Amino acid sequence: MLIASPVIFWQIWKFVAPGLYKHEKRLLLPFSFLSALCFIGGAAFGYFVVFPPAFRFLLGYSADFLTPMPVVKEYFSLSLRLLIAFGVVFELPILMVFLAKLGIVDVPFLNKNRKYAILINFIIAAVLTPTPDIVNQMLMGVPLMVLYEISVVAVWIFGRKKLKYTEKEIDTAQDED
Repeated sequence: MLIASPVIFWQIWKFVAPGLYKHEKRLLLPFSFLSALCFIGGAAFGYFVVFPPAFRFLLGYSADFLTPMPVVKEYFSLSLRLLIAFGVVFELPILMVFLAKLGIVDVPFLNKNRKYAILINFIIAAVLTPTPDIVNQMLMGVPLMVLYEISVVAVWIFGRKKLKYTEKEIDTAQDED
């Protein structure tokens, strides 16, 4: 599914694009590209950084009378859950910029609510990590905090203009399409 995602996104784009105005296409295309890039980056981070300690943790339940025998199904299940969880989590800056463009959040709001964001980040990390150990929860919680700070900077840079179009701009865009 991960390897096929560019083709899937392309097919979705080819389906949706004819129904969009020119200014909507101009905004949606960079969001789509960056969203795919962030998802793949998050999945790679989850697989290469978080997966080895998580798998070691699960294999750590061995004893003289208990031998760990991982099944391929559980291996794929764990790796798929990590890939999807980290892929989705790494979408945070894109989501925040999108919300800023809609006028829902801004930099003062994000700065004011930073302590709640940290709490929510670690709650999300506790829920999304497949293993119950603190190391793996920290391996998701700390990147979430870093992504939140990147989101604040991204909102400051890209979220200044809100998506407000005058009726004249919308009419002009409709006439062009």
